[in-house]
Amino acid sequence: MNKAYESYFGLWWTTIAYVVLFGAFLLFVPFYRKADRKPAGAFIAFMTAFAVEMFGVPLSLYFVMWAFGKSLPFGVLWGRTLSGVIGMTGHYLFLASILTGGYLIVAGWSRIYQDYWSKEEDEGRLVKEGPYRYIRHPQYTGFLLLALGALFEWATIILLLLWPVLAVLYYRLARREDRELERSFGWEWKEYAEKTGMFFPRL
Repeated sequence: MNKAYESYFGLWWTTIAYVVLFGAFLLFVPFYRKADRKPAGAFIAFMTAFAVEMFGVPLSLYFVMWAFGKSLPFGVLWGRTLSGVIGMTGHYLFLASILTGGYLIVAGWSRIYQDYWSKEEDEGRLVKEGPYRYIRHPQYTGFLLLALGALFEWATIILLLLWPVLAVLYYRLARREDRELERSFGWEWKEYAEKTGMFFPRL
């Protein structure tokens, strides 16, 4: 590895701080069902891999060297992968994803906790305010945005493999919740679902 890039790695306290920072967002979702834990586990695994490859050791680079006996230049499946093409834009997209995704997670939690989770069974109402006015699953959108932002910042082999898995898990969880909400709220939910997208606003 070029000595110019060695300063990026071996920063294990920074690695731990990143994992704790992103893991804290999971405090805003419930874990009373087994189905909720799989996407959460995949998210924390994704962010751990991101932090380790960014600040710990370049695992993707070592894998390619072991498998093919070749060293990849900085920015090719390790390091800031978009820096050679679009400069620091990838970093700015990462920051924008953190802000947007974090807002959706916290704001979604605030609305749904107030009107649904904190209520007794059968007393909660269908939440349609705040970010729920535009999308049905803002929290899951937030987690996917956080992970996507990490790809813009530091895409590696492991992250490129994990992101589709994460997306599928959150999609399946959202579909399951949609069915449950339809059983609970009937036509009210159907009318709401016709106007809002699952993860993105409908035009």
